[in-house]
Amino acid sequence: MSLGRGGISLVAGATGLSRTTIHAGLKEIEQPVGKERSALDPARFRIRRPGGGRKPVTEQQPELLAELERLVGPVTRGDPRSPLRWTCKSTPRLAAELRRGGYQVSQRTVCALLSSLGYSLQSVRKSREGAQHPDRDAQFQYTRQVAEFLQAGQPVISVDTKKKELVGDFTRAGQEWQPKGRPEAVRVHDFPDPQLGKVAPYGVYDLGANQGWVSVGVTHDTAEFAVESIRRWWRQMGQSVYRHARQLLITADCGGSNGSRVRLWKVQLQRLSDELGLQISVCHFPPGTSKWNKIEHRMFCHITQNWRGRPLVSHEVIIELIGATTTQSGLKIQAALDERPYAKGIKVSNAELAAVQLTPDEFHGEWNYRIHPTSPR
Repeated sequence: MSLGRGGISLVAGATGLSRTTIHAGLKEIEQPVGKERSALDPARFRIRRPGGGRKPVTEQQPELLAELERLVGPVTRGDPRSPLRWTCKSTPRLAAELRRGGYQVSQRTVCALLSSLGYSLQSVRKSREGAQHPDRDAQFQYTRQVAEFLQAGQPVISVDTKKKELVGDFTRAGQEWQPKGRPEAVRVHDFPDPQLGKVAPYGVYDLGANQGWVSVGVTHDTAEFAVESIRRWWRQMGQSVYRHARQLLITADCGGSNGSRVRLWKVQLQRLSDELGLQISVCHFPPGTSKWNKIEHRMFCHITQNWRGRPLVSHEVIIELIGATTTQSGLKIQAALDERPYAKGIKVSNAELAAVQLTPDEFHGEWNYRIHPTSPR
């Protein structure tokens, strides 16, 4: 009022209020206060008459909420007649489907209605593990021999194969600091390069020394490749730490190239035992529990973190990135390329398997067993 002409526009720009609201406020100020209406009466500041304004969409269309809940509810997943049975239930699709049903509703209104119904955007959660072996927990308790080996100063390793990776300028998950506006260009499609192909990193994690070894294979992930990776770990890292070792304990998954049913795995371990003169004990994790393997969350996760957002353009880059992986707890990793070809489908006869000096344990001998060297050390 003191600004005079143009004051309403200035106040509207400064406060963000509409000109209509400011005009209404001026009228209230100019209105005299009578005996029947106090200056503190809340009704004095009311702009809209009681009962005025647009009615909520749920009052205008009473069946709207029920129809929306029918479309988005979990029960529609089993209804083959539902129009959204095989589509993504996004709010634009839900709004379009409601409009086809004769309802007047926008995408923003659908968002508000879903919130009022108790819905929210959620991703799936990995919580169902499927059928569990009845002796699953007992097998975990049986791994107490790991502590016994460590207390005796004997080596204990956790082994597994990391996910195969494409070699080349392919996109990688994650982000890395780069000059602003200059992201590294990679290929649009993830078709394997015929010259570079893929790599299969097989890891060996030493629980006692907090050290790791990774053999980067360029062919197939076989049991022969797995045992060769353990052999390389022992020659490059293990034997210098455990000079007086008499036994070696291996914890591994129940499947894959080092699975409990793989005959070639046991035959190759026999050869390794003869070469090293060590008794090799193997303890497999129960089926469906591979994520509990120590190598997963003590070594592989840090390697993945170290090369996030970095295209694996060559074998040399992969080796350098793995070898440069460290943690505050002192993890050290060595890596090397294994260009030796490993054939798939090698058959092991019953005679070859019988020649393995294998002694199964009393508790689940198919998961827990010892392989003795053919001749004394």
